[in-house]
Amino acid sequence: MATYQEFIQQNEDRDGVRFSWNLWPSSRLEATRLVVPVSCLFTPLKERPDLPPVQYEPVMCSRSNCKAVLNPLCQVDFRAKIWACNFCFQRNPRGPPAPLIFLYVVDTCLEEEDLQALKESLQMSLSLLPPNALVGLITFGRMVQVHELSCEGIAKSYVFRGTKDLSSKQIQEMLGLTKPGAPAQQGRPVAPQDANIWLVCRFLQPVHRVDMNLTDLLGELQRDPWPVPQGKRPLRSTGVALSVAVGLLEGTFPNTGARVMLFIGGPPTQGPGMVVGDELKTPIRSWHDIQKDNARHLKKATKYYEAMANRSAVNGHSIDIYACALDQTGLLEMKCLSNLTGGHIVMGDSFNTSLFKQTFQRVFSKDYNGDFRMAFGGVMEVKTSRELKVCGAIGPCVSLNSKGSCVSENEMGIGGTSQWKICSLNPSTTLGVYFEVVNQHNAPVPQGGRGAVQFVTQYQHSNTQRRIRVTTIARNWADAQSQIQHIETSFDQEAAAVLMARLGVFRAESEEGPDVLRWLDRQLIRLCQKFGQFNKDDPTSFKLSESLSLYPQFMFHLRRSPFLQVFNNSPDESSYYRHHFVRQDLTQSLIMIQPILYSYSFYGPPEPVLLDSSSILPDRILLMDTFFQLVIYHGETIAQWRKAGYQEMAEYENFKQLLQAPLDDAQEILQTRFPMPRYIDTEHGGSQARFLLSKVNPSQTHNNLYAWGQETGAPILTDDVSLQVFMDHLKKLAVSSSA
Repeated sequence: MATYQEFIQQNEDRDGVRFSWNLWPSSRLEATRLVVPVSCLFTPLKERPDLPPVQYEPVMCSRSNCKAVLNPLCQVDFRAKIWACNFCFQRNPRGPPAPLIFLYVVDTCLEEEDLQALKESLQMSLSLLPPNALVGLITFGRMVQVHELSCEGIAKSYVFRGTKDLSSKQIQEMLGLTKPGAPAQQGRPVAPQDANIWLVCRFLQPVHRVDMNLTDLLGELQRDPWPVPQGKRPLRSTGVALSVAVGLLEGTFPNTGARVMLFIGGPPTQGPGMVVGDELKTPIRSWHDIQKDNARHLKKATKYYEAMANRSAVNGHSIDIYACALDQTGLLEMKCLSNLTGGHIVMGDSFNTSLFKQTFQRVFSKDYNGDFRMAFGGVMEVKTSRELKVCGAIGPCVSLNSKGSCVSENEMGIGGTSQWKICSLNPSTTLGVYFEVVNQHNAPVPQGGRGAVQFVTQYQHSNTQRRIRVTTIARNWADAQSQIQHIETSFDQEAAAVLMARLGVFRAESEEGPDVLRWLDRQLIRLCQKFGQFNKDDPTSFKLSESLSLYPQFMFHLRRSPFLQVFNNSPDESSYYRHHFVRQDLTQSLIMIQPILYSYSFYGPPEPVLLDSSSILPDRILLMDTFFQLVIYHGETIAQWRKAGYQEMAEYENFKQLLQAPLDDAQEILQTRFPMPRYIDTEHGGSQARFLLSKVNPSQTHNNLYAWGQETGAPILTDDVSLQVFMDHLKKLAVSSSA
């Protein structure tokens, strides 16, 4: 008989699904009493080498709320290559498969060294693209330039003023994509006569035709020529550059997978979407400014980029942001560009670092078949059996407003629909999906009944094929009156922690931080009251079963995490952390909530230790993985020996090996993770030791140091409560008869 743990693991490996509960309460009332909703983490493109695709493409109706498949009852016009859907009468084109499209949008207001490094990375990326992929280049500083790639020997570009907001129609007219006065093309499918449009579009050309040309063009790119006076920021027209990129793709390849890749070295400082003025004496907005309503460009810029993100999402175009600068670059205002379209956000100090170079290279990594690990224009639909309704999803998606019988009125995350658009996704892209049990209390589900959920994901594979991937799962219903212990045993505390954390992070985008923490605390207390074993008003009697025992400590670390705490993080950093949290799979999400700590010593192999100040010992080396950082921390004695150079002496070979072991393990993680983590090597008393000290549970602080014996760990200078104090408060509130 398999344990629940084995069952959960088998389902994740096979279906890419982890449910908060693996037995479902059979009525709405009982489901609400469980506190944590019936919900799941779903990875649509979970890698399965043993799952070959059927070797032909489904031809589907292009109307988003129909999607019927071409069948013998449809009328087909073979000359015009159009077929009419027999369900909704939509006329659908039948063109050849569209190619992959990559549009580089490059900030030239960079330091010489940074620009040179970026140019080399872009040239490198051309060699990784398939020969038939289309590529385009837009550069910007004070002005915006759209480069023609089809002209041999002559560099020719169209220049736009960086201060003028232009409509999609105006941009297309100026670029010669439509005749003046012609109706706007935005949002319509590519008509058959446009099927070879890439042969005539001067701005997007197949790599194999222009790679030499484009390599030279990138090599000759100069810094923005406009002089920057003392005390001023460069004039950077990011808003108009993006508007031109989005307008260009809308006019040439609507409803086709495409990737805009934006590279910026500072904030937008002029024109629509500006985030800060050009005066250096005016700093870019901080959390303090935002709380005091003192960020004058925030609302207008956010609204501008949100409108652009929604236009891109409608057409299936994703937008990546690669932001490398020492100061903030405006990610807070621009995050929606990537969050709504499934694009990447990469944040670094400089384009001339291995962190950026290797992360960018990994965007083009290949799978076991030699195909890119990226898919485009995804649509995920959720179908449920009649006892369930879908409340919403949280992840890199937008709603397709598909109302239907399985859509709940109780919204969680992006709700009110059973279909979501995911413009770009990869094998680790994971959505949180939330459900509601709607079966009434007085209409029990028959004994042995099962509820079912089907996920239908349509997408354009990187080899340009259209694919559909269908995942269907079922779980047993249980009567919560008589089988509450079975339901409790079926609880997946890891999945539940991540799903509740996603709800918390989603709320944090629109609610005050303290309100979100209070909501999380209330849910935790209610869960402990429901499932804890205790005598009324006796905190010492409180116990949680094994299936819930780790859940409170996940919540403890979540409360202290950068996803909910903005202290010590800039608005851009908070946006960056949240962006990654709501798209990673369960394992990576848990590392983000509760970092992993390994201890290295002379006394045996490395071992995982508690994320606790008591683990910080003088004769140990610690390796901490927070997902975003890899920290190697040398204890006081180890640091002294290292300083004295013992590792260079032949008789201390074992010390040399001890120093090397965490470096080797860190290297393994650095090789594979996307985005590449920041690598920090520090020691006792080092300024960067703060990265470790701020994450560990402060079981010893300067306040309670004397209660401990010496040499049991490192006291932390903090007013944060420890896990022990947190648990004591939780027990007290859970057992209270007045609660």
